[in-house]
Amino acid sequence: MDPRRGPAARTAPKAGAAAPKASAQGGRGALTEPDVCPAVPAAARPRAQSGEPARAPGSLRKKSAPGPRERPPRRAQSARAGQEPSSAAGPAGPAEGPALSRAGSRRERGARSAETARPQPGPAELGGVGALVPAPSLGRRGAPPGAWEPRAVLEKLRLSRQEVSAAAEVVNRVVDHLLQRLQRRESEFRGVALLHTGSYYERVKISAPNEFDVMFKLEVPRIELEEYCNSGAHYFVKFKRNPKGNPLSQFLEEEILSASKMLSKFRKIIKEEIKHVEDTDVIVERKRRGSPAVTLLIRKPKEISVDIILALESKSSWPASTKEGLPINNWLGTKVKNSLRRQPFYLVPKHAKEGNGFQEETWRLSFSHIEKDILKNHGQSKTCCETHGVKCCRKDCLKLMKYLLEQLKKKFGNRKELDKFCSYHVKTAFFHVCTQDPHDSQWHSNDLESCFDNCVTYFLHCLKTERLEHYFIPGVNLFSQDQIEKISKEFLSKQIEYERNNGYPVFGEF
Repeated sequence: MDPRRGPAARTAPKAGAAAPKASAQGGRGALTEPDVCPAVPAAARPRAQSGEPARAPGSLRKKSAPGPRERPPRRAQSARAGQEPSSAAGPAGPAEGPALSRAGSRRERGARSAETARPQPGPAELGGVGALVPAPSLGRRGAPPGAWEPRAVLEKLRLSRQEVSAAAEVVNRVVDHLLQRLQRRESEFRGVALLHTGSYYERVKISAPNEFDVMFKLEVPRIELEEYCNSGAHYFVKFKRNPKGNPLSQFLEEEILSASKMLSKFRKIIKEEIKHVEDTDVIVERKRRGSPAVTLLIRKPKEISVDIILALESKSSWPASTKEGLPINNWLGTKVKNSLRRQPFYLVPKHAKEGNGFQEETWRLSFSHIEKDILKNHGQSKTCCETHGVKCCRKDCLKLMKYLLEQLKKKFGNRKELDKFCSYHVKTAFFHVCTQDPHDSQWHSNDLESCFDNCVTYFLHCLKTERLEHYFIPGVNLFSQDQIEKISKEFLSKQIEYERNNGYPVFGEF
């Protein structure tokens, strides 16, 4: 369908109906798009890039799959409803450091994982993704099969206050310098401001404070969106009126605001300004193909990677593709949902996949700020996890899920099957479990192990059914065949099953 025809954004399909597939957010796996959409504006024709193997075009028709709200079978009861909180409190969350410009979640990069850790002895594989044979060396000494201690794992994941403070000081110095220089110089980006989101502010950052995300938002009033190939997630951006003097007019390609042109200029300015940062050894890393970020590498005193992401801020109504998304009515309430939907939405220069290249003029929706708000106020009760409130284990479950995927990616760093999986997949599945189990009594802190098992069960269900619905854009299936190959989902599913059946030995590795 010609994206230039009809409404700027189309209504998302209802549950059970055929739905388009597209890539979406945050996370970080490279998600694919349907093949070249007919009648794409001339200015937005793909500039095919070499060096990527040809990929079979994705279908716009959804395979038959369980409905988006279908509850998978449980492996364990989630909680004891109405149980009084235990007097033995679990370990506290990560120590809060200085104010930090959106510190983000750990990025999963296969190549980096391969350099830092070689695969350790694990479940022996028979015939590729075949049956798994337990490896005795992975079990905890003196522990019965299947025994593990989730609180001990969480304690290991706690961030050191000293490390967080040191990392925050360095990152803040670099980010503040760049922000001030951008706001002072006569450029198209004078109006940028910081947007604080990510796992640091969500209090779910794990392992080490060595990778951060920073979003520089730029308000763009009076824009209209044209949905790209019914994707629901990617859009062409146009100005409703383009008066003379609009600083962004130089980035227009036949009335379309070019994401690639704007990102290229943004990157050029960052490279110039980073040279003037004093007392810090920092460089701009080589551009990653398809990435919306400008990545900085702070090399001393410790290596810290910082992704700076340009985001367009729109204060108009959310696109129609999100109408059935954000299913928190029974969890956080209709009033909270309406309040969140009145917040702005953002567009980042993450291009849609098109054939063997990218549609470089497209922008992708981002709701990372809403995700932060949900995790910050995650309880059905207003006092959930407050100082004098009842503690739940929601965030602990998310941390363990993130750590499980992170450890598996380290263990199999040289295996391409895990390349496209990222922490955003885990977070999306976690949000759906919160929707299915909306009551605080279902997440009692004493039931951490069974609640975590419920999260694992749901994630395995998504892998096996090849369906993980985007939490904000229901028409987007993050686990569709054109997003992630079936063999990769089978491989990850078998590894998680092995870990669960053997007491998660991977938590004690690396």
